Amino acid sequence: MIIRPWPALLLLATLAGCLGAPVAPMTEAPLPPAPPPVSASQPDQIILEEALRGRALGNGEVVELSDRLLQEGNSALSDQTTMARLEILLLKALKTQDKVYRPAILRNLGIIHYHQGKYKKARQELQHSNELNPREPRTHFYLARIFSHQGEIYQKQGKKSLSRQQFKRASIEMEVARKLAPNNSTYRQDLQQIIRQEQGK
Repeated sequence: MIIRPWPALLLLATLAGCLGAPVAPMTEAPLPPAPPPVSASQPDQIILEEALRGRALGNGEVVELSDRLLQEGNSALSDQTTMARLEILLLKALKTQDKVYRPAILRNLGIIHYHQGKYKKARQELQHSNELNPREPRTHFYLARIFSHQGEIYQKQGKKSLSRQQFKRASIEMEVARKLAPNNSTYRQDLQQIIRQEQGK
């Protein structure tokens, strides 16, 4: 077996060169800056847009944001672009299978679909939310609105018995909402008046 000295000499020369020269300390690549935390002073529309562009929001933050945007009287309720963006954000949050916020996410999806006129979808989401958390007055309030709408449809079709059933269900749901949130003035209003106001928009 022939031993060739040159690879060993090359290695020694390389090590000698490295040992003799000053070695620069290794530095890690800088991390990209973290997005700023959600601030209460930031307009909700900006937070929504940033969340859709990749800003990380926890499910609790998504629920809080959607709760604010979906408040009664908020102009966002009649803005289809905002509703569509919020729907995307809530559907993304729903995929996480978070049991804590799932009822609120489903409720808010139901509210969006209600305001989009997708009553069947809204009813399914609100009923599912209610199964998970039957003590949420807003869910009952929107279920009452959906049953009332259905009652009006049956009434126009001349289906009086079905119409009465839906209005009765609406009345029951509204009463539950009032019991769960007795200080909420919206729930003390006449349901038919609320529906008429919506239709006048």
